[in-house]
Amino acid sequence: MLPNPAGGRYGPESGSPNLYPHPYEHLRPTNTTNSSTPLSKNNMDDPVHKTLYAQGYEMRKKVVGEDYVATTLEKGSSDFMRPLQQFATESAWGTIWTRPGLSLRDRSLLNLVMLTALGKWIELGTHVRGAVRNGASEVEIREALLQASAYCGMPAGMEAFRVADRVLNEMVEKGELVRG
Repeated sequence: MLPNPAGGRYGPESGSPNLYPHPYEHLRPTNTTNSSTPLSKNNMDDPVHKTLYAQGYEMRKKVVGEDYVATTLEKGSSDFMRPLQQFATESAWGTIWTRPGLSLRDRSLLNLVMLTALGKWIELGTHVRGAVRNGASEVEIREALLQASAYCGMPAGMEAFRVADRVLNEMVEKGELVRG
């Protein structure tokens, strides 16, 4: 039985009709008796999961690049990590990044600020590259990180600037960015 944020419980165990199913009910594993069965085998046969994964896979390649996706999903994903990568591809990339309402550039800038706040430097580097690929200028990236520095603290801001500067320099060396 799953909690209902509006009060009460969801599911058949609640004793009430399931008028409002839990919004993530479709993500619950279908095989709960064998814990050694990978979650991915349960989900990836479902057409909804296949569609979200396919959309997320394409979006992920568009934002962070085919090389990164190949390394992360295809070459660098162990049996243990694969369900997490599939979940991230479906949920973040297939559901959130494909929504209307914000441009990819704006989503990238938001990610830079959130990752700075969380101190997630490896992911920040990946998303600096994505921000450039999504049309964010070096000035916009710098301003987003300055904004984060004011609210998240100077140590976080300093590290974010170091990461961004390193990634931008790498992009210049690879011919992916021309600094003006």
